[in-house]
Amino acid sequence: MSIQHLGPIAGIAASAPWIATAGYDNRLILWDQASGQALQMAHHDHLVNQCAFSSDGQFLVSASSDYSARVWSLPELQLQAVLSGHADDVDMAAFSPDDRLIATCALDRCVRIFLRSGACLHTMRGHTGNVLSLAWSHDGQQVVTSSVDGTIRRWDADSGLQTDCTDLGVRSDSVEMARTGSIFAGDDKGRIALIEDHGLRFVQAHQAGVKKIALNEKRGILVSLSYDRSLAIWQLSQDAGQSQLQEICRTELPACIWARAATILDDGRIACGTFGSTYAVFDPAQQQWALDGVAAGSALNTVLAHGDAVYSVGDAGSVRRNGQPYQEIGSLCNFLAASGPHLYCGGQLGQIFDAHSARVLYQHHAPLNCAAPLQRHGQAHLAVGSYTGEILIFEVQASGALRLVHTMALYENAVKGISVTAEQLFSVCANTDVAWHNIADWSLHQRVNRAHERIANGCCSVQDGGFASIGRDLQLRLWHQGQQTSYRTPHRHSVKCIGVNARGDSVLTGSYGGTVARFDLRTRQWAPMQRLSHAGISAITWDAQQLQFLASSYDGHIYPVAA
Repeated sequence: MSIQHLGPIAGIAASAPWIATAGYDNRLILWDQASGQALQMAHHDHLVNQCAFSSDGQFLVSASSDYSARVWSLPELQLQAVLSGHADDVDMAAFSPDDRLIATCALDRCVRIFLRSGACLHTMRGHTGNVLSLAWSHDGQQVVTSSVDGTIRRWDADSGLQTDCTDLGVRSDSVEMARTGSIFAGDDKGRIALIEDHGLRFVQAHQAGVKKIALNEKRGILVSLSYDRSLAIWQLSQDAGQSQLQEICRTELPACIWARAATILDDGRIACGTFGSTYAVFDPAQQQWALDGVAAGSALNTVLAHGDAVYSVGDAGSVRRNGQPYQEIGSLCNFLAASGPHLYCGGQLGQIFDAHSARVLYQHHAPLNCAAPLQRHGQAHLAVGSYTGEILIFEVQASGALRLVHTMALYENAVKGISVTAEQLFSVCANTDVAWHNIADWSLHQRVNRAHERIANGCCSVQDGGFASIGRDLQLRLWHQGQQTSYRTPHRHSVKCIGVNARGDSVLTGSYGGTVARFDLRTRQWAPMQRLSHAGISAITWDAQQLQFLASSYDGHIYPVAA
């Protein structure tokens, strides 16, 4: 069996002669830079989010959603240590410049410093949102972190104490620190923040959120990748003690590139994560992408029972009907939604497609995450949620064309789920908030901040005009007239999705751990949890023809679940 990824590559690192990739298939793969051939593979128990080499090239550290970071020897990828103690997904891990220490950050809002052997020296608390990235200072005395809470914080590595906090006012996914002590951070407004002794400045770098920045001081360049589907290369210089960024190259990201993973190779090329089996490389000198071998994975991101057929689509952008190829969209899709005879899908490129014809109907400035059909004044509409917090309202034409009639600039983070009743539109956001809007005039009816303790992942409408929501806090929350009751789910991993039967009195929840659990809304009781897959459950739909739930999985299969 050849070594390759089966799902998206979320993290990438380089140290000649190797490249390492971290995947949502739980795989960590070591590659030969010169040939692009995979050399070794190791596994975590859940998604692998990031990886980093030691400066001496002898070790690799990986960060995972199994709540651990792990240290591996090179080139054999033999496990050397497990760094445990976080209470949620570890998003990033990095060696100190002398390779003696490893810093980790996680969705439990903590930053930890470990000895390479696995002993924890410090647990640093202060962030009020998920901690997404970190970087070491050149002398190893400081760690800088970025977070969903919009702050960039500095920590003393010896004491574990916070030494500085800069508020960007908006989420930051990626941070780097130069030898001079200058800090660079990409934010959700498409800016690169520069934090120096002179204060805070911004460079408007992209039209949508910056998801990754990478710094190579030997070459004097900074690379930024954004949800506006572009990659930019910046020349780094100093003027009167201030860092200056001058754009020297910009290129559109191919559909297979995931904007959250990039690293700069010694020769100046940029290696990027993809939604496929291997990484891709951009050569700025030639203005060319090398996409050899980047085959899209089989992961399914959503499933929809519509009429007498079951439709699905995923990373490959291949719409399937009753398990057979139906239409090639050509890019990763996150949702399927039906309005009358019309079927729509969309995702990473920010485009909404007619799933029957693959025709592009609308282009947004950021990726799209979810959708729900609705009726307003007797006219069919479609509500679509974006990664940048907008809910787009379209009027559905008789031909299937979409006309944008309203935009709700509602959240600062991704809209993770939308559901409707005859009178209200309910939505959940990655920042844990939920909101109700009146369909009659699109006015905000109610909003609950921090409705979930951690990321809210999905929602559905239930009986008596209420709604249900689920999330990373493992809670099922039922909402009626703005009031909520909460029920602990039996899942051990983040609850990804929820579906409801036709009567609205039974819901099925699915987790990133591949488990499903049904909750009876009449008795308020959980049925025994079932494990369907070793991969996560991505979406759930009700099959009215067979009177059962259907659960799609990142393993590429659709599983029936008895009601």
